[in-house]
Amino acid sequence: MRMATRLRVRSASALLLLLLLAGLAAAGHGQDRRREPPKHYGLLFGTAYGPDDLPLYGARVEIHPAGKGRPNWELISDHRGEFAQRVPPGPADYLVTGQAEMVDAQTHKKKKLKGEARVHLDGDERQDFSLHLN
Repeated sequence: MRMATRLRVRSASALLLLLLLAGLAAAGHGQDRRREPPKHYGLLFGTAYGPDDLPLYGARVEIHPAGKGRPNWELISDHRGEFAQRVPPGPADYLVTGQAEMVDAQTHKKKKLKGEARVHLDGDERQDFSLHLN
């Protein structure tokens, strides 16, 4: 009987050690996947406004460096009309374009609104700007 008891204790100890090692490996593996945010970056922080000069929710915003055709970032403004995007530190110029659809209260027809703004960054700074859609 003593032999069977020792065998059970050793098996339980081996199983516990195996579970402990598997848990440590899983915890270490999760840390490798996380990326640190860049330490130096510029921040473009904008507010989209409609034709009535009120903040506009749901405006589609595209940001790309001036002189390049394709947008690098696509965003949607929140309930306060705000949007933000981290960009590489400047000096750099960015073209911000926005578009939205709005229902006219009088005619009940959809209107397409468009607007654009140019933003300049000198370094790793925050640049606040307004995007007016008409």
